[in-house]
Amino acid sequence: MAPPPADDGETAPTLTVQPVDGLTEIAREDWDRLANPPDLEFDPFLSWDFLQALEASGCVGEGTGWMQRHLIARDRAGQLVGAVPLYVKSHSMGEYVFDHAWADAYERAGGQYYPKLLTAVPFSPVTGRRILADSAELRRALALAACDITTRWGASGWHVNFPDAAGLAELHEIGLLPRADRQYIWSNRNYGSYDDFLADLASRKRKALRKERAAARDGIEIEHLTGDQLRPEHWDVFYACYQETGSRKWGYPYLNRAFFDLLHQRLADRVLLVMAKKDGRYIAAALNLIGSHALYGRYWGKLTDHPFLHFELCYHQAIDAAIALGLERVEAGAQGEHKLARGYRPSQVHSAHFITNEGFRQAVDQYLDQERAAVRTEIRLQDEESPFRKDLTP
Repeated sequence: MAPPPADDGETAPTLTVQPVDGLTEIAREDWDRLANPPDLEFDPFLSWDFLQALEASGCVGEGTGWMQRHLIARDRAGQLVGAVPLYVKSHSMGEYVFDHAWADAYERAGGQYYPKLLTAVPFSPVTGRRILADSAELRRALALAACDITTRWGASGWHVNFPDAAGLAELHEIGLLPRADRQYIWSNRNYGSYDDFLADLASRKRKALRKERAAARDGIEIEHLTGDQLRPEHWDVFYACYQETGSRKWGYPYLNRAFFDLLHQRLADRVLLVMAKKDGRYIAAALNLIGSHALYGRYWGKLTDHPFLHFELCYHQAIDAAIALGLERVEAGAQGEHKLARGYRPSQVHSAHFITNEGFRQAVDQYLDQERAAVRTEIRLQDEESPFRKDLTP
């Protein structure tokens, strides 16, 4: 089903809310004023540069199952005062909030789960703001407009992936169903070095990580590249690594080379590429994005095997970089219980869901109650098994 045209809007006396066909219809400075105001934490994934690069490169759009239909709100003077990243989805791939079982159940009952509407950063399981406006009143109006559009467009639901805690509370207040999951996040306790971090771990764990890092770096040269240090040959290697990992894990990589070229052109200063070289040749790479408070680990790949290199490039080197940059945390992406042993602690992440069919909504609500309890239990049990000293306050 094709999404409705972008001229389908709703006008109130002081506020006009309507969808647009893409970010080229919105001035970069106007979007970024809402997405990354100076008084809030900078989120590179919400920036016009990042989201529009996905559109310009064709990673989202026609034929991808991610059709952008961002909601925007303008005041009476025509100024952009609110926005919601919004996609019409014809599948559930690339979201990292898994609702395939919901889709199966809905369609077995005779419904049509797709299309659905999704507010998220495509292919990026990072927590952040999702309803972009500077007042709770405006955010509520935009969220209600998204619910209304979901119903009018005949979609099965509107899903908001990885909202921050404040955003989740606002969405829950208007009736969206909260869902919980967990990720593994490293927190910087004002460490001056990696050794300071190791001092917070139990002795046996410290020894294990030192041994692991020594093996990973045996015969390996590691480089941290950002900004003007990045060259086309670095991206050539990284993209080959990314394709190798993508073909093994997903069946195909979601992002194309054109996207990474745009990322380099627009956000090179926000990119940290960690690369491993052996015998004078690059053999592996890990891509991170730099926020004002967090380092976000995104993609990794290798061209040849080397013991523990994945852990070194993606987790240990990320900790080194976060300490050097004075960042509060490392968010290393979805899943991966192996992160626990490397000092990444389990933390709740969330999504919120508006389901148009009342009977299905009630069934999902009951399921989510049980799932949230299970997630809380899993986090508690995993935290009890963390490598940190037992006398250390979390």
